[in-house]
Amino acid sequence: MNLSFPILTAYTYLNTANSGILSTNLAEWRTKHDQDFISGGSIFRMENLPIITDLRNNIAKLFSSKSENTYLVQNFSVGFNILLSGLDKNHRFLLLEEEYPSVSYPVISMGFEYNSIAIDEKLEENIIIAIEKFKPTVLAFSMVQYISGLRMDDGFIQKLKATYPDLLLIGDGTQFLGTTNFNFEKSGLDALIGSGYKWLLAGYGNGYAFLSDQMKDAIYSKNKLAELPTAPFLKGKDHLSMCFEPGHLDTLNFGTLNESLNELGSIGFDWIEKTVQEISNKARLALNLRGLIPDWTLERKYQSTIMSMPLDQKTVDKIAAAKILCSPRGKGTRISFHFYNTEEDLNQLLQVLDNRS
Repeated sequence: MNLSFPILTAYTYLNTANSGILSTNLAEWRTKHDQDFISGGSIFRMENLPIITDLRNNIAKLFSSKSENTYLVQNFSVGFNILLSGLDKNHRFLLLEEEYPSVSYPVISMGFEYNSIAIDEKLEENIIIAIEKFKPTVLAFSMVQYISGLRMDDGFIQKLKATYPDLLLIGDGTQFLGTTNFNFEKSGLDALIGSGYKWLLAGYGNGYAFLSDQMKDAIYSKNKLAELPTAPFLKGKDHLSMCFEPGHLDTLNFGTLNESLNELGSIGFDWIEKTVQEISNKARLALNLRGLIPDWTLERKYQSTIMSMPLDQKTVDKIAAAKILCSPRGKGTRISFHFYNTEEDLNQLLQVLDNRS
């Protein structure tokens, strides 16, 4: 693995859930991109436009989405708001409590009827009960909860779709994609939307939206009645790309995502998943033994790379003084592990936690 992350020499980086880090390879690529832009101007822009098509095909292939159902967006919030704007306002949403604000706020602020359910050890049972009682038409959720790190059960999502085929399932993949080998077509999801700056290590200003055929049929029905523009530079765009990808797409930001996907793909998402699960499982067990995460979280079949600990301010200050980077989220302190984290990183954290007094 020829990736270099200079920040790892200065800090114990347990903060990918806040921001992924940039490799020196990507920094060099970005520098060359802008140098070529300086010298080439519009010539450079035209010559580099294929980057967008390359990225679309690349990310669709890596995560098994149809390329014609894959759209490039600046971040999750932009993509999700675009999707919501294309849905009929009669849709009824089921949400999770303590959800990421970019999931819950747009649904509420746009006036959709909604109901929220608690996140606890009976999450899947709570969802089924709420579906039967509230009769939602859309379930929107983060694949991994940004505070607790709870990961939705892959099998449960597939079972939901099989049991309630008309229920649209929308996932936020920002804290998820890049941590595991993922197949969108087999997932049961109707949409997975996310940003590239966390686990995909692609910097800011890039993201993706994978849509099922069912979701494509459900949104922007009125727009599809209008004739598409005939300007040559818009050739190949369909009605949904006119909505999800209006205007220009930045070859620096989206090119960075493409380069990062190439790097991660060469490492292999199977290897990444195995590596992050090994270190994360050790961390969960160690934190559970110290009474910092509840027993029921250990029993879930699918686990994320994120954990949250209820710590006092004195301990938080000690962690910061030890140059361990993490984040306050909700009522706890959140840590997260990626493939560049080691058991030594975990031991440094545990050493600080064991010296609490």
